[in-house]
Amino acid sequence: MSCHACQRGYTSQCGGMLGGWKLSHVKDGVFAEYFNVNDADANLAPIPDEISDETACYATDMMSTGFAAAEAAHIPLGGTVAIYGQGPVGLMATAGARLQGAGQIIVVDKRSNRLALSRFYGADIIVDFTEVDPDEAIMDITQGVGVDAAVEEIGSQMAFDSCVRVTRPGSTIVNIGIHSDGDAINILNRGWYGGNNEVTIRSILCPGGKERMSRLMRLIANKRIDPTHLKTHSFRFDQLDQAFESMSTNADDVIKPLIRFPSY
Repeated sequence: MSCHACQRGYTSQCGGMLGGWKLSHVKDGVFAEYFNVNDADANLAPIPDEISDETACYATDMMSTGFAAAEAAHIPLGGTVAIYGQGPVGLMATAGARLQGAGQIIVVDKRSNRLALSRFYGADIIVDFTEVDPDEAIMDITQGVGVDAAVEEIGSQMAFDSCVRVTRPGSTIVNIGIHSDGDAINILNRGWYGGNNEVTIRSILCPGGKERMSRLMRLIANKRIDPTHLKTHSFRFDQLDQAFESMSTNADDVIKPLIRFPSY
């Protein structure tokens, strides 16, 4: 909590790894039998008796990232939002948009099981981009005005370009998709044709920390959200490689696998 990023309010960029994405991706050993947690008092949150350990796991990544996208989008109460991608993070962005008070949530994907689950988490209108042009569909839905906010969670140039084209002046675009493997990349190319329309583009990583985890688990405990519907597969700890492979290839319509530890 003493790094410059935290002091400026950007805890997901914490140099000391205040939970979130950096703690699980920058520091080795997160899938080991034992793992050292930086600044445990700031990172570890008690799991309420009302929720299971399995359910609490979703708060640390999918919920935190997806909800952060909805929070960063500044969706006005009753406003419109388009969410590109309905993987685990996108589905939680959909749920987060509903909790934020969005009046109309439009989701874009192509996989039928994910689009069906998006209805459960709050989508009002689903757009299958293999059947219709998402730009045309969203502009038609909004009567040519465009949405108040758009979220890109895929890491797709086409999806990001579409976000730019379907947002109205003064809107917010949130990018949580990964567009490269670490090298710098310019995603503001052919889609950015309205540079003076006062659109805000924000990027976000998964924020962590005890305070945020406590809030997210409170939402689960009080039945505001049930993230367990994301789980489509379960794997033993000794099947970890198989679980990652299923996510990489989208095998068997996987949405989110659960790793059980120890191996049982």
